[in-house]
Amino acid sequence: MSKAPRQVRAARSGHGLPPYPIPCTTRCPRGAWYLVTTAVPASRPALPATAPHPVPDPAAAARTYELDRKHVFHSWSAQRSLTPLVVAGAQGSWVWDGDGTPYLDLTGQLVYTNIGFGHPAVVEAIARQAALLATVAPQHANAARSELARMIVERAPGQHFSHVFFTNGGADAVENAVRMARLHTGRRKVLARYRSYHGNTTTAINLTGEPRRWPNDYGAEGVVHFWGPYLYRSAFHATTEEEETARALEHLEQLIQFEGPGTFAAIVLESVPGTAGVMVPPPGYLRGVRELCDRYGIVWIADEVMAGFGRTGRWYSVELSGDRPVPGAPGVWERGVDEAAEPDLVTFAKGVTSGYVPLGGVIISEAIYETFAERPFPGGLTYSGHPLAAAAAVATITAMEKEGLVEAGDRLGREVLGPGLAELAARHEIIGEVRGTGAFWALELVRDRATREPLVPYNASGAANAPIALLAAAARRRGLLAFVAGNRTHLAPALNMTDEEARYGLALLDETLTEVANSL
Repeated sequence: MSKAPRQVRAARSGHGLPPYPIPCTTRCPRGAWYLVTTAVPASRPALPATAPHPVPDPAAAARTYELDRKHVFHSWSAQRSLTPLVVAGAQGSWVWDGDGTPYLDLTGQLVYTNIGFGHPAVVEAIARQAALLATVAPQHANAARSELARMIVERAPGQHFSHVFFTNGGADAVENAVRMARLHTGRRKVLARYRSYHGNTTTAINLTGEPRRWPNDYGAEGVVHFWGPYLYRSAFHATTEEEETARALEHLEQLIQFEGPGTFAAIVLESVPGTAGVMVPPPGYLRGVRELCDRYGIVWIADEVMAGFGRTGRWYSVELSGDRPVPGAPGVWERGVDEAAEPDLVTFAKGVTSGYVPLGGVIISEAIYETFAERPFPGGLTYSGHPLAAAAAVATITAMEKEGLVEAGDRLGREVLGPGLAELAARHEIIGEVRGTGAFWALELVRDRATREPLVPYNASGAANAPIALLAAAARRRGLLAFVAGNRTHLAPALNMTDEEARYGLALLDETLTEVANSL
């Protein structure tokens, strides 16, 4: 099939064949495309009862695709080779294309649809707010923003938080949190770990510890990177979580000492590094970070943009710092002997509105608030606390409370995703490690379990990335949206995904991993 920016129709054999061409990624000529029409395996569960059955509109989808390729400039991409899926609609944990083909979403889009698509209470709240007060400048108080600030402070991970500064998203939340820390301490430099992502704005991308930083890093933002705990690929030659924790903290303290303890304003840490690999910090690590911050007068900024609002079965993932994982029980945690460590600033976005309207913010401790009680904070945003976004967030948090969605995410991890992924690891040699909790998981994919050689090299592209490109394409052919990053696939479903949907998604992932392994 020749490459062409047009809709491609194919007779479906079973469920889930896409209406668009899929790039051939293994054993094929450069630039080739293919459609696979194999029958659905008999072992696959039936399509869940929750799957939508929309009316197809291929002409509208073709028009959407045409205009996208003519006029839309996409993020993080070489533009000419893109073939985006046209999403015509969505409901619950499903999206569908112009042909009416449903796809189960295990990605949460970019890890933000925490309550799924189309929640009626949130949709209604947005419409009601639009009719009452669609917008207002941030210097004025509005009811939605005031109520949301109260709700966020009440759920904050600590007793010393008092105020919220609202932003448009996660990157500018991080940007403003760092600014607050620098002004509060009178210092410039900031610590951030390798294997992290903090956003696309200038400071946030310089804090980032993965390849997206490289073309944006001019070494002028005062950022110093360090290695965090990651036992599977330990930078410290550790063999246990206890060793990894102790050595990672020793490394961090030595770096602080040799860089100058009085030069650091802040340390910015994803409470659970997300895009970089869903690495839940081992017990004791975040408490150790808190102690180092107290010792050297450093502000701890907890980046909860991706991991907050129920994603790990807690309102904020930093709450896990007081718990311990139960050995041999994926996703199960027990209360530890210590209280959870408390940061000084917390950034959030994504799940606070489930992505329905963009919103982010910084939760501010009383001590840092006092720095600006009489001194103006030199920052602001036109849409800070926009009433439509605030109304969406109030409705989202209310729905999460009323429907017990934080607890639902925790249970989904303990009872379905954790055990299900462990079963996949027992069947697939290419799975080197399963890690995660709640509705936030990663499969580390390898060519050799003994050597832990990654399935694809670090920052792979083109032919070197073929197995991971195939994974994404093979999942999509089966009607599954899969999140791929590096040599991993991540799972970040809606907290209210049903058990039937989750098991169906795992079955599709099982087939996909078999196809990838057979291609090697």
